[in-house]
Amino acid sequence: MSRSAVVSVAVAATLTLSGCHATDPAVSSHPAAVATIVLVTAQTTVPPPPPSTTLGEEPDGGALSAPVSPFDTSSLAVIRLDPPLLRAVQDAATSASADEVPLVITSGWRSRAFQQQLLDDAVQTYGSLAAARQWVATPDESHHVQGKAVDIGPASAYGWMQAHSTQFGLCQVFANEKWHYELTADAEGRCPPLRTNAAG
Repeated sequence: MSRSAVVSVAVAATLTLSGCHATDPAVSSHPAAVATIVLVTAQTTVPPPPPSTTLGEEPDGGALSAPVSPFDTSSLAVIRLDPPLLRAVQDAATSASADEVPLVITSGWRSRAFQQQLLDDAVQTYGSLAAARQWVATPDESHHVQGKAVDIGPASAYGWMQAHSTQFGLCQVFANEKWHYELTADAEGRCPPLRTNAAG
C-alpha cells in the first residue's frame, strides 16, 4: 500500500486600513487598502517501498524440513494448496487417524523456483534431464506449483490411501509415485488410468 505524507501550510490574512484615523491626508483620502496573503500548500509524496518477492516466486517456497500435518496453517506448502484439495486431504487424514494410521504431507504447494531446484537436483542424481523428468516435472507442468498436487506419508499410509483415497476424491496419479495424489476422482469415485511417471 502506498504511503504519503502531506504537509500543508495555509496562511490567510486581510489587513484593512479603512476607518483608521490617519493624519496623512494622502492615506485617509484613498479607499480602503486591502492586503491578502493567499493560501499556500506544499505537498510531498513519499514513494512506496519496493514490492516484496512476487507471490509464488520465493526461492525455497514450499520446502519442508520435515513432514507436516494437513492442518498446519503455518506452512506455505499446506495453506497454498488448492482449497478443495486441502479439504480432501484433511478429511482423509481425519479418517485415517480414526483407523490409527498417521497421514501427513511430505510435499505440497511449491514455488516455481523451488520446483526448478528439485528438477536441477534430479538431473544431477539421474544423469540427464530425460531421466529426471520421470520423477520431477518442470515448473510449467508441475501440479505442485499450481497447488493441485500433494505428496503424502509416511510409507505406512500408502496402503490405507490406496484402499480409501477415492472416498475423498483423491487419486494416485503416477505408477512410480505411491505418495503423489491429486483431486481427480469422478462422481462415482473412479480415478483416471495411472500414468507411468511424471514424464507421461
